[in-house]
Amino acid sequence: MTELQNMSTSELRAFHERIRADYDAFCARGLALDMTRGKPSAQQLDLSNALLRLPDNVDYHLADGTDARNYGGGVQGIKEVRELFSETLGAPAEQIIAGNNSSLALMHDCIVFALLKGVPGSDAPWEETKGTKFICPVPGYDRHFAICEDFGIEMIPVELTGEGPDMGAVEELAADPSVKAMWCVPKYSNPTGETYSDETVRRLATMKTGAEDFRLFWDNAYALHNLTVPRRKILNVLEVCEKAGNPDRPFVFGSTSKITFGGGGLALYASSPANIAWLSARLQKRTIGPDKLNQLRHVQYLKDPAGLDQLMERHRGVIAPKFEAIYTAFDRRLAGTGAATWPQPEGGYFISVDVDDGCATRVIDLANKAGIAMVPAGSTFPYGRDPRDRNIRVAPTYPTLAELEQAGEGIALSILVGVSEKLLDAQSAQ
Repeated sequence: MTELQNMSTSELRAFHERIRADYDAFCARGLALDMTRGKPSAQQLDLSNALLRLPDNVDYHLADGTDARNYGGGVQGIKEVRELFSETLGAPAEQIIAGNNSSLALMHDCIVFALLKGVPGSDAPWEETKGTKFICPVPGYDRHFAICEDFGIEMIPVELTGEGPDMGAVEELAADPSVKAMWCVPKYSNPTGETYSDETVRRLATMKTGAEDFRLFWDNAYALHNLTVPRRKILNVLEVCEKAGNPDRPFVFGSTSKITFGGGGLALYASSPANIAWLSARLQKRTIGPDKLNQLRHVQYLKDPAGLDQLMERHRGVIAPKFEAIYTAFDRRLAGTGAATWPQPEGGYFISVDVDDGCATRVIDLANKAGIAMVPAGSTFPYGRDPRDRNIRVAPTYPTLAELEQAGEGIALSILVGVSEKLLDAQSAQ
């Protein structure tokens, strides 16, 4: 197929009329699909239904004899669950905090505590820094950006390169003392699916920063969410930062929200001893402790890292075909048109699609009208503003495979209608 940009006006008009007819026929199907968030499907949630029968009704005591039904046990979470996730987080159990179901809540708390109290190495609370700023690789996670916006933290976007953020830009920005932190989704980034290279991790660990208390908010949400074999590996940022003489730089976050139950999983935090002591002290004022029964049931269900890996392989068996269904539909409709690009990630929960500049808002509007609800254009950028209006986040995990086969076609048709409209308008204006 000839690329749309190379078509004559008459060819492009004929193409647009044909695609518009296909799109209108698609709309007549009356679909109602929710692809706004990267949620596990019911089939994935069913994989962990055994949790609902745990902990065993005669085995609710921890290894140290603590009754998990009662108060006590401390704010770090039970030792057994911290040991279970030690390998995944790259830290010993003593350098891990296990909380309740939302890692986003832990990130939010860390920012609030930093603003009000400072962090180890701070001369003063961050709120006293004039114009506190965060570096934000883009496209990125909208909820990260929402926290910063809510607290008036200025966000500075930095483009991703395929191997992580543009480190030249990051290093230049980090030299500013008012730049206090950086968001990172280092493995299978949301939404691009890229993984930070070894060089990127090392430069983040060793770079000079204007703020002595600079932090990497290392949201390793997709550490185990592989779509391919062999699995991608990433350097242990805690080890690399320690070797670089910056042991307190990373705040590492994870969760089981897309492993067991989104509404009943575990949140995880790993960092240096100083940072663990800092967050523990703050949490002691906030809570008596996390849900020990839920932590215990996760240990009884998952048992060990091998059990965790086996569960993740079952997840891969469910979601990998869904990604393939989208790729198949895109290849059939979009290949050769030049209307969009879509890297195929090796893991994670999203497909990042870039359309022609100035078209994303129109494409998502068309998809919504076709019965495919998607996150608004610009959501993957700070303040909801994509300067090129081109990025679209596709979340294929929640719908059924049969629904996705239709959704892929509907999204592709929306892209072709939106892009051909723009090109026709541009030709008419010449």
